[in-house]
Amino acid sequence: MTAAVPDSRMKPTDTTPMPSATAANDTTDPGAPTMIEVESLDFFYGKSQALHDVTIKIPANKVTAFIGPSGCGKSTLLRCFNRMNDLVDIARIGRGEIRIHGVDIHHPDVDVIALRRQVGMVFQKSNPFPKSIYENITYGLQIQGVKDRRTLDEVVEKSLRGAALWDEVKDRLHASGIGLSGGQQQRLCIARAIAVEPSILLMDEPCAALDPIATAKVEELIQQLKGKYTIVIVTHNMQQAGRCSDQTAFFYLGKLIEYSKTEKIFTNPAQKQTEDYITGRFG
Repeated sequence: MTAAVPDSRMKPTDTTPMPSATAANDTTDPGAPTMIEVESLDFFYGKSQALHDVTIKIPANKVTAFIGPSGCGKSTLLRCFNRMNDLVDIARIGRGEIRIHGVDIHHPDVDVIALRRQVGMVFQKSNPFPKSIYENITYGLQIQGVKDRRTLDEVVEKSLRGAALWDEVKDRLHASGIGLSGGQQQRLCIARAIAVEPSILLMDEPCAALDPIATAKVEELIQQLKGKYTIVIVTHNMQQAGRCSDQTAFFYLGKLIEYSKTEKIFTNPAQKQTEDYITGRFG
């Protein structure tokens, strides 16, 4: 699926006028098409408000980092993009809207399963299935009914190459994915996510459990992947945000404090609160 054309399974109706998916992202880069647009979002867990009036435009084929202290709402917002918060009974949107490809993802006619195919997710702790490397990659396709062995073989190689893992595992595709190192497991999870050809990759602290060498490999992979995917990464690591991202959003107590190009956020932030966090005065 291209960045400008919504998946038919995500369209509210064929006759519903769709906002332009190539509207300028006036928050950061006027020339970049917008992939994800959040408008005036309030989000609650029960009576506790986790996000307050968040408005942000995330451009296509860039890496956007969410930073801020624990409990500031950045992971909550990330999980809103593929509606994973729907799985939490007390979670609800108070007001506001989230659009991907110009489509309101909470429209009653949106197919949530189709949405999650388009918005892949990689978690803080690598979570390969207790299956072979091959079966980890093909699982998503097989539950969609893809059975052709040649097609599956091609997807496995393509996905593992895309995750910079093919050369390390090509001779043991039928060994357990759980037998890989931590860094390899995380790249396997990335390969599994991209096997179903999403438009967006969400990464929630993807390097938190990795050593510096494995972290460097994942960071290098993120830079390679952004040419094809829109990537949103939550991280507590300021250096990682500075190395990996094109845009950075700083959150505090559920509010978006500042959002700009990463270079500006780290060298000339507009808000003192941002500067205090970046320089380690709190957080």
